[in-house]
Amino acid sequence: MQTAWGYAVSQLDGSPLFYESWGERGAKAPVLLCDGIGCDGYVWRYLRADLADRFGLHPHYRGHGRTAPPRDPQRVTIEDLADDVACVLDDALVDRAVLIGHSMGVQVALEAYRRHPDRVSGLVLVCGAPSHPLRTFRGSATLEELLPTIQKWILRVPNVINRVTRLLLPTRLSYEVATRLEVRRELVEPSDFMPYLEGMARIDSRLFVAMLSAAGSHSADDLLPAIKIPTLVVAGERDGFTPPDRSREMAAAIPEAELLEIPDASHTAPIEQPKIVDETIQNFIARRIDGIISGVTPGLQK
Repeated sequence: MQTAWGYAVSQLDGSPLFYESWGERGAKAPVLLCDGIGCDGYVWRYLRADLADRFGLHPHYRGHGRTAPPRDPQRVTIEDLADDVACVLDDALVDRAVLIGHSMGVQVALEAYRRHPDRVSGLVLVCGAPSHPLRTFRGSATLEELLPTIQKWILRVPNVINRVTRLLLPTRLSYEVATRLEVRRELVEPSDFMPYLEGMARIDSRLFVAMLSAAGSHSADDLLPAIKIPTLVVAGERDGFTPPDRSREMAAAIPEAELLEIPDASHTAPIEQPKIVDETIQNFIARRIDGIISGVTPGLQK
């Protein structure tokens, strides 16, 4: 699959925003992939290949992957990331796109719809929650309660923390820990998950905890009943990061939303069960979005 890349410029603080693109523009609705925190595309490895027949975009968040940290360090809220989605669509000359979000990307996709409803033709919300994800992380609010203390210590010795994470995260030991805590070892190849650990190791710890705090305080619960576009919710039955109850509640609150719950899948369902995830997403977009909208404003062809 051939890919191209570009840089949008944030209207908020002038920060450059890296994004990749692929596919041909045409009658099929474009898609835009919204990562989870700390991610720069590892979870979309199989889905991107299966969506190669349509135009797609994959931005890297501020301070993630090939996007530099923001010029204004405070600009890392869910609202900021949602506005960045609109900037990338502008730069790519795409009028509307289906937003596919994983984990924190669910919140980004929902907020982008709230703030820029005319730019979103559909929502695919994968293994995420619409609000306060830290309150139900692994079934308790412990992470939300500890985060201020964690953030305080990181701000005291950020360089030390960064050196430690860059040394320890991209290792087989970290992979083994992940498979004991969340990832389904029998369903995931190490080569599929290691890019996540490698990407996490490159992120500044101060930016990471600031973004985590922003995600923890964000809520789109009030938006759900007002969503008027086709929506698919995907849940992992054994997701410990965003338990499936959150997905079920979200799907029930969104008018005419569809729900796919994958047996035995964890938070990394898109690389654990790519066949069922990808086929469901492809079918949903083809059935409920393609042909209803063109996806690209006439005259905005590159």
